[in-house]
This record gives sequence, C-alpha cells and structure tokens, in this order.
Amino acid sequence: MSELYKKMITEAMAAQHADVEVLKERRGKHFTLKDARPYVEAVAKMTVGPKQSASVINLHKDSVKTHFDVLSGLTRHVRPEDDPFVEHYQTPVVLEILRDQDAKFAKSLEIFADSIKTHEAIIGKEAARCYAGFYGPTCVVDFALMPGSTSNVVNQILTKTEMPIAHKQAILAAKSWGMNTSYGIGDLFAKRIEAGDSLAEASRKEVRQLQDLYRNPVDAQAKLMQKAGMKSFSARRYMENYRKGMEKTVKAAIDDGVHYGNIATIPAYCVGDVSHHISQSTFNMCKDDVIMATIEAVTNVIEKTLLAAIPSIKTPYQLLNVATGASAAATEYILELDAFNAPMIVDLLTKRYHNLVMINPTRGAAAELHNCDFMDMIYRGWKILDKAQRVKNGSGKPLVPKIDGIPIDLSPIHENEVLMNPQRYAYPACAITVRASALMRLADYPCLLTSEPITATMMTNIIALDKKTVAAPVRSCKSCATACLVGARHQYCQYREAV
Repeated sequence: MSELYKKMITEAMAAQHADVEVLKERRGKHFTLKDARPYVEAVAKMTVGPKQSASVINLHKDSVKTHFDVLSGLTRHVRPEDDPFVEHYQTPVVLEILRDQDAKFAKSLEIFADSIKTHEAIIGKEAARCYAGFYGPTCVVDFALMPGSTSNVVNQILTKTEMPIAHKQAILAAKSWGMNTSYGIGDLFAKRIEAGDSLAEASRKEVRQLQDLYRNPVDAQAKLMQKAGMKSFSARRYMENYRKGMEKTVKAAIDDGVHYGNIATIPAYCVGDVSHHISQSTFNMCKDDVIMATIEAVTNVIEKTLLAAIPSIKTPYQLLNVATGASAAATEYILELDAFNAPMIVDLLTKRYHNLVMINPTRGAAAELHNCDFMDMIYRGWKILDKAQRVKNGSGKPLVPKIDGIPIDLSPIHENEVLMNPQRYAYPACAITVRASALMRLADYPCLLTSEPITATMMTNIIALDKKTVAAPVRSCKSCATACLVGARHQYCQYREAV
C-alpha cells in the first residue's frame, strides 16, 4: 500500500503546490484564466492505481479540464464577487444527466421535491432558526451534517420520504460535498421576512425555492446567478458547455457502477482552484506577506508530515486524517506564537456572529461558513497541541504533536523567515499580533489551510478504491468548535441519522 500512499501524497501536494506557486508569483496582480493552468496540468497527471476505478479518477480529471476549457471559452477574467460560485455549476448538470439516464432516479427527485412541500413545517422551522441565529455560527454548505446546514435539513426530509436508499444518499451527497446550486437553507426566507412577508408566506416561498433545486437544477442555478448579479460570464452557457464536455464521463461512471452520490460530488469539489483559489480575490488577499507565508508554511508542514508518515500509515483514510490534522496543528501553532488560542477565537467569532445577525439580518446564508471551517480547524489543532504540551511538560524537549500516532513536523514554521520576524510587518517594538491578525484574514478564507485541493484529491483517490460506497457527507461527529466550546447544539446534529 505504500506505493498508493506515495501516489496520493504526490497528487495532492502537486495540486496544492500549483496553487501556492501561482499565488507567490501573481499575488497583487491582475488575474486571468490562464493563471490557473498549472493546477489543471497538475490534475492531468493523476493516475489510476491498483484496484482503483478509472471512471472515478476521470470524473475528477475531466471535470477540471472541462471547467477550465469552458470558462476560458467564455471569459478571460472572473470578478472577485463572482468567483465563489464557480464550484456550484457542476452538480446541477450532473444531476440532470443522472436524471436523464435513469427514469427511476428522475422519479426519486420528483418524490423528494414533493416531500419538501409535505414537510414545510421542517423547512419553516429550520429557516427561522437560521434567520434568528438560533444555532450560532453555521456552515450552510457543510460537508458534514451540522445544525443549520442545508444537508442537515435535506437529511431530515429524506428520512421521512420513501424511495430507494441509494437515491436518498445521492440526493443528500449532492447538497453537501456536491454543493448543488448556490442556494443555502433560509436565504430567501430571511430576505422575504425583512421585505415584509408574513412568516407563512416566507416559508412557502422558501419551499418553492428548495423544490426548484431538485426539479430544475440547471435552471435554478441560472436564476440564482441572475439574482446575484453574476456577470463575469453566462451561467447558462457554462452549464450547457460543461454538460457537452462531461456527459460521456458521467455515463462511463454510471456504467461502471459508481454510486450516484459519488458521481454527483467528485466533479464539483475539484474545480474550485480554477478561478476561486487561484483568482483575483486570492491574489488580492495574498498581497500581505504574512498571509502568503502562513499558507506556504502550513503547506510545507503537511507535506513533510505526510512523507515521513508513509511507513506508519495503515489505511487511505488515515492518510487523509494525518493531512488535515497536520494543517490544523500547524495553524493553531502559528496562532499560539502570538499567545492566542482556539477557545479565544471561537468565543470572539461567536460573539461577533450574534451581533452580525442583529446589524445585518439579510446577510447571505453563506456569510459565516468559512469562519466555521476555520474555528473547527483551530479547535482540532488546539486539542492536538494541548495533548503534546502536556507530554512535553517541563522537559525542555521539542514539542512533537501527533495525529493518529504520527508526529507532525512543525519545523517549516520556524524555518519561515516572515513568520519568525513579525517585527518587520508592524511597529517593531509592539509586533505581538501580526501573525494572529493574518490568520483572522484567513478565517474568512481558509481553503488553502484546511486544505481543499489536498482533501479533494485524496478523497477522489479513496473513492476510486470503493466506488460503490457513498463518501459524502461525513457520517461522524466532526467536533464542531462552537458546539464543543460555546453552544450546546449537539442534539440538533444529524450525523447519526444520516441516510
């Protein structure tokens, strides 16, 4: 298995380094689509390992290539305001291909859309809770089943709906990892309440919006983009051309017996680096030397830790766990260099969230999703470091945090000249918040810390080994930072009830 692990690491880190190297070279400059070509080229080098499904790997590779080609044919530049949506155009198309290829699945989508209306009480309750901030900070497109997420609500309805279990799993996967359309639970409800609608009318409109996502996925996304003012390119033309490029690949995956939930999700999660992680907004953010250094140092921590771990790894999932655990520990370690820690930041961002609800009740449903990602990451890192610090005690030995028994190599942080010299980036005698303030910028956008390119690449490799088992959403407790440190909301999670 060591060869498989080397392959997974090589492919995942190639994707991450493609992003990081482009950012180092182009930060602060004008973004054009061709800037994303190194990522596309890195993905093109993915191979099919022993016992892996070629059709699964091709869903990933072909989606990235098609996404890049289609976007490049429509525009040279994507506005920062439009780049969050670029990974929301794939799943609507794939759902429609699945629907057109399988009449039984088409029927299940209709049954589910009808069931949304039948269970309007659930929709109204959950939309109202999100509007009022009942759950605290929420990740509306969470890849798990945390309270306040769209997948949580979808699962609640699916458990009360009769259809084949595999179809239930596909529908759930499509609104978790798959990010089917840009809509998040409660968004229309909040806006209609503030516009003067009654609670009952706002609830009915929310139901109709959610039904549209499953009856007309492509049209629903196009209409959402029109309402959002997305004008970098034609969303409809993108989805038309994306379908032309991906239909053969999707059909091959169907014929190969890949679970529909995997077919619906793999093509979306891998494309975000093209015009989202490599984009104008990222170029602008990374003009800050400390932000760029943080991304680079965490990347190197992940890589050194993974390469050293190969002889000790027992399963592909463990390798993924080590990758994400290393990034969590590294990020928390940088935070603690400035004498901050996860509990402080979770408390701060949770308090800020409740104030945000009051001053901006029509905030976008996705506003705090990356704050949640960030809090969950540093909370996990805090637990890892806390255990290591207890082991170290007063021995004076180097701090060696571990994940699954694997040592995490933090040396790249100490070898990073920028991170080790914060006095160069503030009033020198008082430069005690420089690194933490950079991390607070990254709290709104931690995609290259968590890291999405690494996670997406590794997950595709894992699914390729077990194509018939649906991989999304995560069916385990993710130890949400806000639930563990601030809010008692575990009872509203759906991970044990996942279809």
